[in-house]
Amino acid sequence: MTNRRTFLGMVGLSAASVAGGGLLGGCSREPGSAGSATNAEAASAVVPDYQPVQLVQPDIKGTPPVADGYVKYPAQTVAAITEKPGTSGTPISATTPWWGPPPPATGQNAYVDAVNAALGVPVRFSVQDGNTYSEKVNAMVGARDVPELLVIPGWDIGRIARFSEGAHVLFEDLTPYLAKEKGANYPMLAGLPTAAWKDSVWGGKLMGVPFPTDSPFPWALFHRKDLAEAAGLADPTNLDELYAYGKKLTDPGKGVWAFGDIAAEVQQALGVPGSQQGWRKNPDGTLVHKYETPEYKQAVEFMIRIHRDGLMHPDLAGSRGGDANALLRAGKVVCWQGGLGVWRGLQRDEARVNPAFNLQPVKVFGAAPGQKPVRWQGTPGIIWTFVKKGLGQARVEELLRVLNWTAAPFGTKEYELREYGVEGTHFTRAADGTPVTNDLYTKEFANQFGFLGGRPAVIVGGADVPNYAQDFLAWANDAIQYAEPDPWTGIKVETPTKIATIAQPTEDKLTDIMRGRRPISDLESIVTEWRNTGGDEAREFYAKVLADNGR
Repeated sequence: MTNRRTFLGMVGLSAASVAGGGLLGGCSREPGSAGSATNAEAASAVVPDYQPVQLVQPDIKGTPPVADGYVKYPAQTVAAITEKPGTSGTPISATTPWWGPPPPATGQNAYVDAVNAALGVPVRFSVQDGNTYSEKVNAMVGARDVPELLVIPGWDIGRIARFSEGAHVLFEDLTPYLAKEKGANYPMLAGLPTAAWKDSVWGGKLMGVPFPTDSPFPWALFHRKDLAEAAGLADPTNLDELYAYGKKLTDPGKGVWAFGDIAAEVQQALGVPGSQQGWRKNPDGTLVHKYETPEYKQAVEFMIRIHRDGLMHPDLAGSRGGDANALLRAGKVVCWQGGLGVWRGLQRDEARVNPAFNLQPVKVFGAAPGQKPVRWQGTPGIIWTFVKKGLGQARVEELLRVLNWTAAPFGTKEYELREYGVEGTHFTRAADGTPVTNDLYTKEFANQFGFLGGRPAVIVGGADVPNYAQDFLAWANDAIQYAEPDPWTGIKVETPTKIATIAQPTEDKLTDIMRGRRPISDLESIVTEWRNTGGDEAREFYAKVLADNGR
């Protein structure tokens, strides 16, 4: 329920965080970070005791960790917090990302002003471009000049070397405020999933407030079902059918290509491993990386065929930086892999101008009939809010009360204000009571408050997306059966710098093979180079993490 478009399409990146990026003392990775790992059992001692706050019974149950679904909006909402959390009157500085036009500033933004009035203390946001957010974060942490509340997505944390060390220098240890029974002082925060809280522990201390994921899946294979049906095509159920689907739909003369990027979906159909950037534990206890598997080579060969036969839009197949979402909306691309969070917003926005628009994920399939796929899983948390260190107990408690307010669940008045703004100003209600937002909301809303305190994940439908909750849960509850077992579940791993820095250059070389810029014969030498420059060290590192944790 966050951004309507590109941000939650970014959710897919949470499980494939790009290596590289900055250091707390500068803007480039430095060698020497040995990596770290925090065990889930150790984390249990420093996270809040879970106290779910569920005010409305779901219409459709999700199979955990898939969130529950609500087909309709509740007829009545309740106030979950009776006292305003702000008491000092001192403005709060906060920096958040946004993948869209910048909103008006505090004081010129009716949405922000309304929430601030409810909080009893003004939050003054610095909303930064999400596409360049890592540079902004690195500049702040490099200068050790951070706001009171700093939101950092997981993929940007992955770009900061020795983050576990630096976090303890810059940010407040929240353990004394939230551990175990102390979480009851902030009941909305205690209602966030325990797995997401455990994912918020660095170096044995609770260092951030998580924004939990709606489902464990980084990707789905989305397509314009309306366009496929108009062409007389059923959903593909294996890779041969996917290729035939692409051939049928591609018509360069009309400016239409079947595919955007689908490489990760092809790999999952073939059973390529994805845990910890592509590792699998074999029955004999050894580790193998996806690059070393025959399934990965098959995925590369399939993608070579897709590119060779011109089935991917040239703006996405080349280096022109095309916008896959825009091409999908325009019907120039029919099928691509995206984060599940992009779905609701795209469907709602496009259906307003094209009632036939029907964006759907293709039911999960294996490479061949009877072959089982895998579904990679992301982290329980997507984004974290960190509190600046050294503010003093009274201020930290006030900030946590604010974050507690912003974490109010579905069915509360706080949730409605945070997600939709003010009735009559930012939204009206459909006949079924669902808030329907307007242009002012679009201008002013950048999920400023939603990022701060997380929220218990829910899948919410409504009059503007009448089948969304049903369709989401039908897809996800089926997909969960293929969730890839992850031996590192519950262990927060910070990858050593040397290992992290080889990931993106290697992926770039492999992408060149898939797109026909290098021959398939280079695959073996690229994998050998990867092993020699850090891949084998990665194998030893990840194996040691498992051994140290009794796995």
